[in-house]
Amino acid sequence: MKIKKTCPNDYEHQYWPLEQLVVGIDEAGRGPLAGPLTVAGVIFPIGYENPDIYDSKALSEKKREELFQTIQEDALWFEIIQVEPEEIDKHNIYRADQIVMEQIAKDSMAPVVLTDAMPLLIDDKKIIPLIKGDQKSISIAAASILAKVTRDHTMLAYDKEYPEYGFAKHKGYPTKQHLEALHTYGVTKIHRKSFGPVREEYMKIKLF
Repeated sequence: MKIKKTCPNDYEHQYWPLEQLVVGIDEAGRGPLAGPLTVAGVIFPIGYENPDIYDSKALSEKKREELFQTIQEDALWFEIIQVEPEEIDKHNIYRADQIVMEQIAKDSMAPVVLTDAMPLLIDDKKIIPLIKGDQKSISIAAASILAKVTRDHTMLAYDKEYPEYGFAKHKGYPTKQHLEALHTYGVTKIHRKSFGPVREEYMKIKLF
């Protein structure tokens, strides 16, 4: 029998008894060649529990969609920011992610910030980067779900605009189908030109 994985709130419980709010921050879309990086932050009420909330990658699409609504209804506060390819190319994916996480942390009213393994450069808040944080913190897991579902919705919309690329299926990740489409149809406005396979195709255009 498969044992259901649940996300603990152990890290939150270190601060909730002190009446301190905790914001969990995570992103979706660091690896794709196309589409935005999507970053989310979530603050739950002190003592909040939901055994269904876990790392978005381990959940079915149906469950993510359900939790996407539940999290927004139950959260004290949440924020979702999308970083367009131009900004990713300007800063690099790591720094672009870090900049937006810092913005969300500052926007939130929480003094304690949990991130999925991302150190943040903020002086007036307690920053706790957790490796595999979306499996260790209910707040980070919830943020991962908001980010993932928001980004998937965006890529489904882009699939209608660029049907030949198959974005509905691979969401912009470098699959064989995507690489073949990139080679055949070229670089779109939603591709990240600083990413290797896209840069190679883009340079071909600039050479001619």
